[in-house]
Amino acid sequence: MSALNVTQKLIQSHLIDGKLIPGTEIGLKIDQALMQDATGTLVQLELEAMKLDRARTEVAVQYVDHNLLQTDFKNADDHLFLHSAAQKFGLWFSRPGNGVSHPVHMERFGKPGKTLVGSDSHTCAGGSLGMLAIGTGGLDVAAAIAGQPYYVKMPKVMGVKLTGELPPWVSAKDVILEMLRRHDVKGGVGKVIEYYGEGLKHLGAMDRHVIANMGAELGATTTVFPSDEETKRFLKSQGREEDWTLLVADESATYDLHDEIVLDELVPLMALPTSPGNVVPVREVAGKPISQVVIGSSANPGLRDFWIAAEIVKDKFVSEEVSFDINPTSRQTIENMIDNRAFANLIKAGARFHQSGCMGCIGMGQAPASGTISLRTMPRNFPDRSGTKDDQVHLCSPETAAASALTGKITDPRDLEKLYGMTYPVFQAPEKEIINTDMLVAPPESSEGISLKKGPNIKSLPHIAPLLDHYEVPVLLKMGDNISTDEILKAGAEVLPFRSNLPEISKYSYIVIDETFYDRAMKSKDQYGGHIVVAADNYAQGSSREHAAIAPKYLGQIAVVAKSYARIAWQNLVNFGILPLEFQELSDYDNIAQGDIIQFENLIGKVKNREEIMLKIKKENGMNISIPVKHSMSDRQIRVLLKGGIINDFKEKLTT
Repeated sequence: MSALNVTQKLIQSHLIDGKLIPGTEIGLKIDQALMQDATGTLVQLELEAMKLDRARTEVAVQYVDHNLLQTDFKNADDHLFLHSAAQKFGLWFSRPGNGVSHPVHMERFGKPGKTLVGSDSHTCAGGSLGMLAIGTGGLDVAAAIAGQPYYVKMPKVMGVKLTGELPPWVSAKDVILEMLRRHDVKGGVGKVIEYYGEGLKHLGAMDRHVIANMGAELGATTTVFPSDEETKRFLKSQGREEDWTLLVADESATYDLHDEIVLDELVPLMALPTSPGNVVPVREVAGKPISQVVIGSSANPGLRDFWIAAEIVKDKFVSEEVSFDINPTSRQTIENMIDNRAFANLIKAGARFHQSGCMGCIGMGQAPASGTISLRTMPRNFPDRSGTKDDQVHLCSPETAAASALTGKITDPRDLEKLYGMTYPVFQAPEKEIINTDMLVAPPESSEGISLKKGPNIKSLPHIAPLLDHYEVPVLLKMGDNISTDEILKAGAEVLPFRSNLPEISKYSYIVIDETFYDRAMKSKDQYGGHIVVAADNYAQGSSREHAAIAPKYLGQIAVVAKSYARIAWQNLVNFGILPLEFQELSDYDNIAQGDIIQFENLIGKVKNREEIMLKIKKENGMNISIPVKHSMSDRQIRVLLKGGIINDFKEKLTT
């Protein structure tokens, strides 16, 4: 392979196992790791279970950006626990209030040419700097921190050529929304999206971050941008010019798949409820009344994004019908917003400033009023993610959000020229930003004598038993397409404080779909020893939240049978010893029902030898049928699954 694209260069330079053949498993050396607190507590408990002494990666950072509301002791206790774990395992620690993990990591630690895994699906934002940055389950991150390769199926590379220049009132969010309009939430599955072309010179590093971040919503393995002069300019503005290296595709490089976006032709876009793929032009829905606007999150974290909103509302006041919420990216961003007067302009316009963190993006506060429209610059709008059952969350750019905050209704920002005589403000990125690292705590030189601080809500992980040869278990739930991890394991302020308490958080398994699931699962666990669930396409899309695997496992989940899986969820199931089965004939999905009793026989041998597995189904009406299913696990994953998951496999390696 003589001429390589950027993705191939990144993979080839870190390849430990396998070959660059799409669909086959490869093992990669990992340079950096990041965790956020909603998933990081579990990672730290996994590192404890693995008996790790100290991180083996070049850099590993534990961020606290999700669970910031301290309505009782639980989140505060977890913050102390995470700090102690960072000290014990040799990790950097980003304190509560310092900022959102992905943009802070980009500013302080990201390096072109490096690999990064993170226990958050939006870790792919790191691809904006020319990194191979992949969101994955916490167990995969824990294994990487412990020095193990990261395993993933070799993706195809989709090259997306960008030409032209964005017109006024259109920004990077509209680029990724256009990709979602074209390809929907499954269009990136099994692919890396690599952007190239002369249009890149008009996109700043944080613009690229916006696009790379929401590559997760396409289902992509990750998104990759080259490291070019704009990357160099960004790192220089962060005082890290020495970390820059040139990384671009070879002149004659090719791609497995192709697309092209003419930037000049884009218009303001918006994702309607309840999917990031439900994209329409803003013009089509303009005029609908709104009650909330939220600007910020990892999906629009750049100084430009806040500045442009501030310029739009400057010397004006938002509609009395609208709560205008600002979630600043970081303390550093706040300092720079003060310096360029964006902070003052937003405050004077009626903005409510919140902590530097994810906040409403993960349902940690900022729940909208019932039956009203909320416009957000966030990456996701899955049902009930906001904390309001009948939420109507729309995703849009900062320009559309700010324009709509002024008028009190969905507004195409291009209409501001007519409404207010406004010309499109042009942002000039500072040559050097104000740098703030005061709340980044470096790892100690030695971890000797440091112990984990565990409050009463923090429970060590239970032992996961290996797979058995025979089961007779019920189908507890049958689901449709595109079930998200937010529906499998609810997010929000009520639930996430239990992320370090598996017995408690398991009570919320599938509660968004079926409020009776927990009670039925516990009964099934006692009566049958477990259960299975059935789904259609793209099961468990969305976040990397491995609680969506380990909580059902705790309730006795033996297997999932689906038409297809989202990448991270599929890996998480294997990591925790849940068998991810696929229908051989997609039409057989219709032949299995909730309440059926499923018999598995000689399961271990059939899994190990990749033999056809027959589901013997006893139906409630007395009929018995059989349907064939299969799995697509690698030899390594088969070994891991049969042992009950990665933790058991790793501990066995340590003792041999």
